[in-house]
Amino acid sequence: MLQNHPNMRVVAATKHTPTPHHAVAARPTVRPAPTATPSPSRPAVPTQLPLVKVPVLSANWLRTHPIAEAPSIKARAAIVVDLTAGQILYQQNQGTRYAEASLTKMMTAMVAADLAPLDTVITVPDAATQVEPNHMGISTGEKLTVRELLEGMLLDSGNDAAEALAMGITDRAKFLDFMNQKAAALHLRATHFTNPSGLDDADHYSSAYDLAVVGATLLSDYPDIRTIVGSKQVSIYSTPQHKAFNPINIDRLLSTYPGAIGIKPGYTGAAGYCLAAAATRNGRTILVVVLGSTQHFTDAATLLDFGFRHPVTH
Repeated sequence: MLQNHPNMRVVAATKHTPTPHHAVAARPTVRPAPTATPSPSRPAVPTQLPLVKVPVLSANWLRTHPIAEAPSIKARAAIVVDLTAGQILYQQNQGTRYAEASLTKMMTAMVAADLAPLDTVITVPDAATQVEPNHMGISTGEKLTVRELLEGMLLDSGNDAAEALAMGITDRAKFLDFMNQKAAALHLRATHFTNPSGLDDADHYSSAYDLAVVGATLLSDYPDIRTIVGSKQVSIYSTPQHKAFNPINIDRLLSTYPGAIGIKPGYTGAAGYCLAAAATRNGRTILVVVLGSTQHFTDAATLLDFGFRHPVTH
């Protein structure tokens, strides 16, 4: 069940206006523990999502600058985007549908933030704790904020946290409908969601291009989520409502790749190893997506290096 703090307000369905921000340093985050004021019923959530600004990822530069030597990677599909210039620098099977594993959680996070303020308190339903790993480790009846569940979902890659958000903010079917509505609003033509965590399902898929659009939207329009994905770990202290948690980011590029700002790794049997990753250097932000790899962190580092070696000139 979803509950509010006394000073909480429902998000209006208005245009999402990004706030200026800088690249986030990957370091542990510690906050005071929130206090919850229970309410007996779920407050109304918006009946529609905020308007979206669709990122422009153009292939114009790529068409006029043929690649002399393609980067050597193991992924089935990949894309490299210079977000600063809005230009695609490399693409491979970028429009083909593939299982995308936990890269799904980028969309889950944005829809959760669209529907509820991050200090909204969620009571963990029993069904959310029954999903297969990865787990944040939440227990039935615990009360956590949307922000805390986002941290467990995006750092630990907790499927239980993803389900708690989908079931707690509104009913699960409606939450999934919002995810697919947002995909349509972002013009994602090779994407469909049947669950909030990215578990394998024949009707759950995306493409490297579509996931680059999702990643670009997250980085530009969701500064709170950008901060979370750029954090190496977060301390969530125990309260009378829940035990302590210490989500640790499974994106090891935050520790190994200079300038890395996160986004999301994933793995399932059908998807293989997948990763959306971004880094900022000298005023340029490069975003890459790799799907169906056997070495997703190595592939992503190779593609980020490729992106930084190829400045967009006019």
